[in-house]
Amino acid sequence: MKSLGKILGLLALGLLLIIVALGFALTHLFDPNDYKDEIRDLARNKAGLELDIRGDIGWSLFPWLGLELHDTTLASARNPGQPFADLRMLGLSVRVMPLLRREVQMSDITVNGLNLMLARDEKGRGNWEGVGEPPAGQQGDTTPAAGSEPAEPQEPADQRRAKPIQLDIDSLTVSDARVSYQDARSGQQYSAEGIELSTGAIRERSAIALKLNAFFGSNQPVMRARTELQGELRFDNELRRYHLDNLRLNGEASGEPLQGKTLAFSAQGQLLVDRAAQIAEWTGLKLTANQLRGLGELKVRDLESEPKLSGALSIAEFDLGAFLEGLGQQLPAMADADALSKVELVTRLNGSASSLMLEDLKLKLDGSQLTGQLGLSDFKRQALRANLKGDRLDLDRYLPPVAAEPAAAQARKSEVAKTEATAVASGTTPLPDKPTQQAWSDEPMLPVERLRGLDAALSLNLDSLKVERMPFENFSLKARSQGGVLTLEELRSGLFGGRLESNASIDLRPAQPTWRVHKSLSRIPAERLLEARGQKVTVKGLLNLDGDFTTLGNSQKAWIDNLGGKMGFILDNGVLVEANLEQQLCRAIATLNRKELGSEPRASDTPFRELKGNLTLRDGVAHNPDLKASIPGLTVNGNGDLDLRVLGMDYRLGILVEGDKGAMPDPACQVNERYAGIEWPLRCRGPLELGAKACRFDRDGLGKIAARVAGEKLSEKLEEKLGDKVSPELKDALKGLFKR
Repeated sequence: MKSLGKILGLLALGLLLIIVALGFALTHLFDPNDYKDEIRDLARNKAGLELDIRGDIGWSLFPWLGLELHDTTLASARNPGQPFADLRMLGLSVRVMPLLRREVQMSDITVNGLNLMLARDEKGRGNWEGVGEPPAGQQGDTTPAAGSEPAEPQEPADQRRAKPIQLDIDSLTVSDARVSYQDARSGQQYSAEGIELSTGAIRERSAIALKLNAFFGSNQPVMRARTELQGELRFDNELRRYHLDNLRLNGEASGEPLQGKTLAFSAQGQLLVDRAAQIAEWTGLKLTANQLRGLGELKVRDLESEPKLSGALSIAEFDLGAFLEGLGQQLPAMADADALSKVELVTRLNGSASSLMLEDLKLKLDGSQLTGQLGLSDFKRQALRANLKGDRLDLDRYLPPVAAEPAAAQARKSEVAKTEATAVASGTTPLPDKPTQQAWSDEPMLPVERLRGLDAALSLNLDSLKVERMPFENFSLKARSQGGVLTLEELRSGLFGGRLESNASIDLRPAQPTWRVHKSLSRIPAERLLEARGQKVTVKGLLNLDGDFTTLGNSQKAWIDNLGGKMGFILDNGVLVEANLEQQLCRAIATLNRKELGSEPRASDTPFRELKGNLTLRDGVAHNPDLKASIPGLTVNGNGDLDLRVLGMDYRLGILVEGDKGAMPDPACQVNERYAGIEWPLRCRGPLELGAKACRFDRDGLGKIAARVAGEKLSEKLEEKLGDKVSPELKDALKGLFKR
């Protein structure tokens, strides 16, 4: 037995020496450079690859099957004149014996000077197409020839997969590599340059140290980014699982969108791709972008069918204005210089290849808190969806700042206003004409073209909302936009202790947008509305209003010029500020009594129980045929027009004295029974901002009243003189004549 063992050992040694000698002879006596043409033909015919090896081919056979290529270019056989890759040097070697066991044991793989140039022409054809496919006409006939032996049955796919190739590579090094892509149709170009890749030993189910550096660029827009990636890669081909642990990605970006600024970014975490389970995960996510800091996790399922994204994201408090400035973007000027300086976000992510929604959203914005849902339900249609609730929001902080008026101009305006107010209140100045200067802007107000394509649904509920100094309470809004039609389905809110309700629609499809608006106000203090709008308070009282309006256009002037509709209003328990109608009446009565007022009437207000009317609007002019005011001791009836185009008014009023109600401010204007039941004419014409202060008694009307009163007085004297000597028919005729 010992002799047999020696013999077998010597035989094995002899075979090994023969194999080594054969390998030595092949590598020294056989030169692969002599077969470049055959290698080129083989690559063309079997792989559709145009291979041009301009440098030398180095090789070894045993115990390492080694290969080294220099100055090689690759092109598709369909476009041999347009190489898509060139290579300065490729070196690799494989142990021969483990190949028999389906194991790939390799030494260092070195790639130097790889230049991969991918391009699509104007017809969308890629210069790499056809690689891996034999040229047309050389596919060969797969039908077995007559009399030939039937092909061996192939091994089932599941059995082949049961014996995966085992990889064992000492290291992989890629240096000075470049990858570029160019699309002739769009003109877009992308590149990755200066690629440096190095790894540790590559063995299945073992951690593989990985480091990658590269510079990325694009031309539309012009961008440049430097990146560095480090981590530990583990993979299992049998389970089809791939891990990248301790991932660290960082770099810097600059370019046209950043306006000369630099974005420093980083990301960390653990990546997992499980193709068997069709999932990908990024856990322990940490990301930064300049001063922005975030944490989270991401998961994608159904990888190879319809990918679906889920996860969570938390962004720590940051200054949005400073962040955008670091990206080369500038926020518009705002009334509050500290606006958007405190922004914080926590949310769950839910998305797909065509959508992304932020759910269970918690957004903190400068002390305000919003919760709900926000996102795009369809990227292609830009379908915006928002359902938000919040505690409070002050939008005035984010509106453009109001330009301060010079102090001298303010003082001058104040002095003029005081002089005009005194003169107007005394009723001694001429009635002003309607204003002629334009009151409204011609500037477009809405981005019509963008809004026509907007697909949006918005629901907003806030405990309090401040807009243009108006404090809305329990604010609720629902709106949607689709097919070029914007609809305000519902707006409800408390306002100054009263209630506001409205709905509206804007049809953006015509050349001139069409507006329809319904508005309802209930018991809202009119003076608070005027103060909030920055207007002078000319009337006080609880306002009730209900109106339906239509208009056309996209500017303030167009809206007013085309304004139409109907509106009814009631103002309860109010005051006409700085407009004492009783004093105006006193002056008129003193005129009829042919007496001089003992003192100049002092400016004061006129209280009223109710002021109401109905308005019909057409082309920016509101006609009010039934104005009524109930004032203690007086009743006012009137009709007239409000010209909203120039903010002017023209009203004729009649004041009815309800008998002798007590002493008047001046003995010269005592009311007696002759003045009871007479409707005293009043004319109000001028700028709308003057309110009741623009009202004067109509002197022509006073003349008619004087004639009537004189006639009644003469009738009384005749009756005293004639007594029963005149028939009743004649008395009535005389009274009627005097009245006329």
